[in-house]
Amino acid sequence: MIMDIIKPDSGMILYEGHALTGSDKDRITYLPEERGLYKKESVRSMLEYFARLKGMRQMAARDRVMLYLEKLGMEEEADRKIEELSKGNQQKIQIAATLVSDPEVIILDEPFSGLDPLNVRLTKTLLAEAKEQGKTVVLSTHQINQVEELCDHLFMINDGVQVLYGGMAEILGRYSEPALLLDCSPIAGTLPEIDHIAENGRFLKVYPAQGVQPTEVLKALLARGVRIEHFQKAMTPLEEIFVKVARETSREGE
Repeated sequence: MIMDIIKPDSGMILYEGHALTGSDKDRITYLPEERGLYKKESVRSMLEYFARLKGMRQMAARDRVMLYLEKLGMEEEADRKIEELSKGNQQKIQIAATLVSDPEVIILDEPFSGLDPLNVRLTKTLLAEAKEQGKTVVLSTHQINQVEELCDHLFMINDGVQVLYGGMAEILGRYSEPALLLDCSPIAGTLPEIDHIAENGRFLKVYPAQGVQPTEVLKALLARGVRIEHFQKAMTPLEEIFVKVARETSREGE
């Protein structure tokens, strides 16, 4: 609906506080899950075309095209036809086509689909650069590990309804247990700062007593002579949170 591919049944789409206009759409780009390139066109001409579609002047478009071909290590492919490229290189050109017009909002639908690990890393670097430049990157994906790694905020929809929204750190904290994961020497006896301890693979999961802060637990363990190699807050994986919220909201709708 933001890209005007389908019309909303009701309501209004706002962009920076006002109703979305045609000029606003020129500041937004979209990478669809089903890729689409003009295979008979050369890499250079097609990328310039996508940049010009968003209102970029010809000389600026040419400069941006060469900038992204350099970032992708594909300068020598500039005059080759799209159909002559490998599938992986076509994927890279599709991503370049999304970024070449210097958009303010970048909407990506499963952008890592079909990419090998090296090109996944390259794409992440390009998206990180866009974020550092102040761009808004909207990532639509079912790859939960990518969400946890890349996103600052999470918006989850189940059956067309918002069921979860917030900052990534806040959501992980909200659904995680109040415990510490410790890689340490054995803990003998009991401590008033600790409620109980459970094994968690090679780690110990240490639950502070009511009202006790994690730093107090660490101080007590060090005073006891426990050698701590590594510690972290015990965070519930985002995939588990996703499954939990999906099940709860599906039951509520029954």
